[in-house]
Amino acid sequence: MKKVLFVDGCFRKELSRTARLSRAFFSALEGYDIVRIDLDTLPIVPLGRKEMEERNALTAAGEYGHTMFALAKQFAEADMVVIAAPFWDMGIPAKLKTYLEHVSVSGIAFDGATCQGACRAERMVFLTTRGLEIEEGNEQEQATPYLKALCRFFGIEEFMSVSCYGLDVVPPEECESRLRRAEEEAIMLAKSLEAYQ
Repeated sequence: MKKVLFVDGCFRKELSRTARLSRAFFSALEGYDIVRIDLDTLPIVPLGRKEMEERNALTAAGEYGHTMFALAKQFAEADMVVIAAPFWDMGIPAKLKTYLEHVSVSGIAFDGATCQGACRAERMVFLTTRGLEIEEGNEQEQATPYLKALCRFFGIEEFMSVSCYGLDVVPPEECESRLRRAEEEAIMLAKSLEAYQ
């Protein structure tokens, strides 16, 4: 059975509107083994000089069995990656960025000599909500372009997303209507992915 790595950045849990999209998506996704990472409880810190020096020394020595590389290996071996995270400060939450730093390991996620991607996944799915009236493609929305660029870097050929925006600036009824449409879109996307297996 193919494996989905679900990177869950919905820190508000039951109150998270992005979590609603992820629940809709996974309610319709069949035939995959799902491994969930809860970013809120993941004990990682941003990479500083000390961490980078240690990582560089280990990769130079080819010591990829170190626990420092567990997240990168898990990511690189997934058949599909699903990221659910809200729109924060025109981009993604810092914890998600930190996670992606830990994943971006030369010799695991990509080949450092050729800069060719080395991940198994054929696609990445990004589920997100935005409080502001900022559509995908607006220059103020930097989450999607960043994740698309990482996909190319990691060798993941296809990037798909479901987003819902304007949720903090419309009346409650319209907010709910937008969320329901986005949930339906997430369900349709999940059903369409069954054909890829």
